[in-house]
Amino acid sequence: MTEPLDHVVVNTLRGMEAAAEIFAALGFRLTPQGRHSLGSINHLMVAPRAYLELVGVPSEGKQRQEVLDSPFGLNGLVFRSADIEATYRRLEKAKLSPFEPVAFSRPVEIDGEAKEASFRTVRAPNGLFPAGRVYFCQHLTPEYVWRDEWLAHPNGFNGFDRIEVASRSPEADGRLYASAAGSAPEPHGEGWRVISDGFAIDVVAGEAPRFTALGLRFDGLDALAGFAKAATGVTWTDAGADGVAALEIPSLDLRMECRSA
Repeated sequence: MTEPLDHVVVNTLRGMEAAAEIFAALGFRLTPQGRHSLGSINHLMVAPRAYLELVGVPSEGKQRQEVLDSPFGLNGLVFRSADIEATYRRLEKAKLSPFEPVAFSRPVEIDGEAKEASFRTVRAPNGLFPAGRVYFCQHLTPEYVWRDEWLAHPNGFNGFDRIEVASRSPEADGRLYASAAGSAPEPHGEGWRVISDGFAIDVVAGEAPRFTALGLRFDGLDALAGFAKAATGVTWTDAGADGVAALEIPSLDLRMECRSA
């Protein structure tokens, strides 16, 4: 069974405040800052089926080593699991050498009441996917993530289209991503494509392994273009004949391809 996309991660390391300000200026609605029990902080930009996460470490207190050891910028591809133990067994059977499941949580305020958003994850070894972290997340409290008040973005953000992965061995890595997603790789242009519940993972040749671009969908591009052209620290390129606009944030080494849904 194909595992759908759950979220994509941008690692801000110790620069969370500046990163959050940029995304807010671009018209994304960010959730209040969360603090994980593992020692990381985050903001989410939630779409109906998945979300974009800014992750980092706090300036004081416990700091999550996994985040500190991870690449800066676009660095995490996370699939959703309905049963993390079953996912762990599937990955073991596929010889992907998963780490043991980990449970963690973060406080969240819902309608003025303190709640606890809880998760269980399984992560693949970093060396297996050198472009960035690949892992699986089971939401034990999804009602504390997918909230109507967090789904309405002034810029019209409503989902994901694709992620591009640079690889020294596109065919071999395409098969690994397919195995992780429970899907099958297909030749695509000069690289390989893996489809996971409508989300595309495009593995292309590159000198250094990394996630190179993220495709986002919007309810139209006019609102986003207005925010981008008024914001500082970003570069906006209007959509061409292919309908794809480009939004770059140099301070996060991040390129986003923006399409109208």
